[in-house]
Amino acid sequence: MRLTLLAFLYIFASHGTYSQEKVVTYSEAIKNNIKKYNSKSDKEFEKGDIERGNALFDSLVQNHLVGSKFDDYSFKSINSRKVKLSKIKKPVFIITYASWCVINKGEIPALNKLARKYKNDTQFIVVFWDVKSDAKRAARQFNNQIKVCYANEAYKNDESVVATLKHPLGFPTSYFLNTNLEVIDIKRGGVPIPPRTSFKKAFDTNFEVFDKRLIGFINKNEQSAGQLASVNE
Repeated sequence: MRLTLLAFLYIFASHGTYSQEKVVTYSEAIKNNIKKYNSKSDKEFEKGDIERGNALFDSLVQNHLVGSKFDDYSFKSINSRKVKLSKIKKPVFIITYASWCVINKGEIPALNKLARKYKNDTQFIVVFWDVKSDAKRAARQFNNQIKVCYANEAYKNDESVVATLKHPLGFPTSYFLNTNLEVIDIKRGGVPIPPRTSFKKAFDTNFEVFDKRLIGFINKNEQSAGQLASVNE
């Protein structure tokens, strides 16, 4: 009986270790796959095959990044409060910018409207790759439903988040995380707005594209939550 119990405990412990090892963080996933992706995509873009280059990015996201556990970053907020991801008890939408990079016409007003629309379902976070003073000036354009943060190599403890989020995928990049901080989807780049587009048309285009992405994100999050509930029943 004692041997049987010991054997059971050994199997249980081994299974627990195996389960823990299966959890892949986003930083690990990007580190293990970004070089191969960059090599392939650079060749396609050099050949002028934009469609193939974009398809490779989608493949990187869906095959290697989706499902990974986002690192529990603690962002510096422009109001001097830290924004720690694990403290947010709802899905998270993160979009990254830099104050010196021109943001698409109509994009910020569209995000403000979307943040109000989905305030009960999703926490919006904007991260500027800037020093505080520059990020603070840019933050004035966003409403109070959006947490505006900043990160920069010059600041202590920012090296990891900058190396993991800014350098590999560039900006703007959007990250969709569920309540467990698992990556649901990642979109790179802004919404294409043709030159001389009116503000109203630019606003409507941005709103429609981001709204469609957010609806898909929320649906995926609900589906994964439903599947988890079924497993636990």
